[in-house]
Parts: sequence; structure tokens; C-alpha cells
Amino acid sequence: MPRRASSRTNPVSLVVALVLLAGALGGGAYVWTALSDPYRTLAPIDVTAYLQDANSLRGNVYKFTGTIDTQLAWSAGQGRLYSVVADGTKNDVLPVLIPPQFDHVNVQKDQRFTFKIEVGDKGMLSASDLRKL
Repeated sequence: MPRRASSRTNPVSLVVALVLLAGALGGGAYVWTALSDPYRTLAPIDVTAYLQDANSLRGNVYKFTGTIDTQLAWSAGQGRLYSVVADGTKNDVLPVLIPPQFDHVNVQKDQRFTFKIEVGDKGMLSASDLRKL
């Protein structure tokens, strides 16, 4: 009498394949998020150093991520001045001037943004680019 072939799947190889698939998906997601940041080459602003002496950072360009708190002022020629709560801090608030070239961006309270900011004269933070998160 001839024997039948066993077509049973090995459970160990199935578990190994699932672990490898999960690792590949997790690694791919990490690489995707790391490479999709347009400001990844910019240093993040040191909020503590800015709050202690903003003039020491004048003329430099930084990356800044935060949540919009309040619109402080508006000028047709200068743009809008917002208070932005910095991510990763104990509610440190920084003023960010968004120039009129970004009037097409709908900026509202409690929205998160990543800014490419330049520290200008007298320590004023001015956005040269921004992305809504």
C-alpha cells in the first residue's frame, strides 16, 4: 500500500515568517517617517536657550514643532504673530511670526505645525516654511 505525502505546514516556520514580516513593516514605517521630514537636516531649536537669551541665536535657522495657542497680532504687511506651545516641553510658549506669503495656510488653534524658523533681530522667530502635522 503506498504512503500518502504529508502536506502539513510547520508551525515554527509560520511564526518565524510572521515575525520577519512584522519587523519588515515596522522598519519600513520607521524609515518612511524619518525620510519624509523635510526639515530633517535642520537642528531643532533649543527652547531653553531661546527663552534665556534669544539674541544669542540670531541669524540661525532651526526646526520647530509645536501647537498653535493664540493669534497675538496681525499686520497686512508683516503677517500674523502666533503663540506656539513647543512640543516636548512643559508648556513653553514661543512667538512665531507667519509672513503674508503663507496666508493660504489655514492656521487655527490647537493645530500642530512643524516650522522652518529663522531667529531674526531682537530674537523674533519668523517662519520661512511650515507644514501642518
